[in-house]
Amino acid sequence: MKWRVYPKNVLPLWVAEMDVPLAPPIVEALHTTIDLGDTGYPHGSAYAEALAEFARVRWGWEDLPIARTAIVPDVMMGIVEVLRLTTDPGETVVVCSPVYPPFYAFITHADREVVEARLGQDLRIDLGTLEDAFVRARSRGRRAAFLLSNPHNPTGVVHTREELRAVAELARKHGVRVVSDEIHAPLVLPGAAFTPFLCVPGSENAFALISASKAWNLAGLKAALAIAGSEAADDLRRMPEEVSHGPSHLGVIAHATAFRDGGDWLDELLLGLDANRRLLGQLVEEHLPAVRYRPPQGTYLAWLDCTELGLHGDQRADGPGVVSDVAGPARMFLDKAGVALSSGHVFGSGGAGCVRLNFATSPAVLREALTRMGRALRNL
Repeated sequence: MKWRVYPKNVLPLWVAEMDVPLAPPIVEALHTTIDLGDTGYPHGSAYAEALAEFARVRWGWEDLPIARTAIVPDVMMGIVEVLRLTTDPGETVVVCSPVYPPFYAFITHADREVVEARLGQDLRIDLGTLEDAFVRARSRGRRAAFLLSNPHNPTGVVHTREELRAVAELARKHGVRVVSDEIHAPLVLPGAAFTPFLCVPGSENAFALISASKAWNLAGLKAALAIAGSEAADDLRRMPEEVSHGPSHLGVIAHATAFRDGGDWLDELLLGLDANRRLLGQLVEEHLPAVRYRPPQGTYLAWLDCTELGLHGDQRADGPGVVSDVAGPARMFLDKAGVALSSGHVFGSGGAGCVRLNFATSPAVLREALTRMGRALRNL
């Protein structure tokens, strides 16, 4: 999809997919599976066991509870199923905007309402704003959830342990259940450290969703894990049995292999992403001096504030569109530079006038894209 949605002359730096070869251990595992003709139903807990060992080594999570995990088709489908366990139709889900656009779509399609808590000027969670949103979400005495992006997409912010602990305390205080999307967790870059939400005090009634799809480029091989805190185990047991039928058997094998045997490949990837992160900063300074760029602490996504370019016009900043919407600076860069970016307005409040750029590509493509973008601005 990344390279086929737009014409061949367009450089696609939009959807969160990387331009990398598949990790050799995953290639080998999939070839072995096909050679064996092993294309039936998945079975067992190899995926959860591989994640538990990865989490122990990488994040110091010593007791990831395999018995409190469930295989789900992918992270977003898992989020929807968890929201169905913890809220009812018509109840509220809080999100910190600007945030991943499918949060809005999946929440509303599940007949829940969205309440936004804008990020602060530093693009981090504003605890006061979040508490106000929790109060609004619970104002009618009904249940509410907080859908957390950890690390945050699109800003690349990696929440600190202290920030997450404060979030857990607020959620407890106001009776809000936290659902943490940790799909980008393995992609924390040098200078930051990832904290699993379920490792902070007060998170016992929360859920986390994770997969290997972003870090090992496995979006086409569906499989993810839902993890329940100790007080959420009964909720997880209520998840419909048919949900576990959605993941692909080959996906389960690929994701388990990634967490179990893909560490060396991941380390090389992170070095390349760190280099591209620095390169992007240099290219923005050279070609887009009026654009504000905060180097992300994690993910391979850069949030570029283009508001000083004056290109966002009357885009609504208080409501996201659909993922395919392209407007404002993203529209200009697509039409005039042949560079496809994610349009900021679909990320909700605070997104208008911004773009999200995927820098998980070759340095040559990154240089060409930023050169084109700078040229387009000069020719306006």
